[in-house]
Amino acid sequence: MESGGGSGNKTTGGLAGFFGAGGAGYSHADLAGVPLTGMNPLSPYLNVDPRYLVQDTDEFILPTGANKTRGRFELAFFTIGGCCMTGAAFGAMNGLRLGLKETQNMSWSKPRNVQILNMVTRQGALWANTLGSLALLYSAFGVVIEKTRGAEDDLNTIAAGTMTGMLYKCTGGLRGVARGGLAGLTLTGLYALYNNWEHMKGSLLQQSL
Repeated sequence: MESGGGSGNKTTGGLAGFFGAGGAGYSHADLAGVPLTGMNPLSPYLNVDPRYLVQDTDEFILPTGANKTRGRFELAFFTIGGCCMTGAAFGAMNGLRLGLKETQNMSWSKPRNVQILNMVTRQGALWANTLGSLALLYSAFGVVIEKTRGAEDDLNTIAAGTMTGMLYKCTGGLRGVARGGLAGLTLTGLYALYNNWEHMKGSLLQQSL
């Protein structure tokens, strides 16, 4: 009987060592002093050091010298694609409006449906091409200015928007260049003001106090 009990203990010990439960355990006092925010209490029978489970660093490992925020080159693809899809959606709605307006005297028939569909596709492609071209020029100027200055701030945004408007309207002569640059400067200036509105309000409140 004793030999059977001894063999049973050996078997249990072997299985415990195989599953990792035979290592050095941790007392309740050790486990109580470890912060486990957002986690369920660990069983003292698990052979896991809870200190290794506490995440006190960033979740993602960035390459050496990389920034935590995406630069203009990374955002360029999102900007161009988003502007193309926005232009296509707006152009489709505008084409539908124009198609219904131009064919309002026609009865609902196949020729009218074809004419409305042609207007929708034409306007969608036109607006997608226009906004996509503007986004491409803006992103290209932004990347070049960022690499040249070695900094990323609202000045790059305003400069890129102004140069985009000037280049897009360069076929209209000096007056067209001036109008395009002024339009780009106004739009990007309003965008920069919107991004820094909370910071400006906080600065004004601190100065008033």
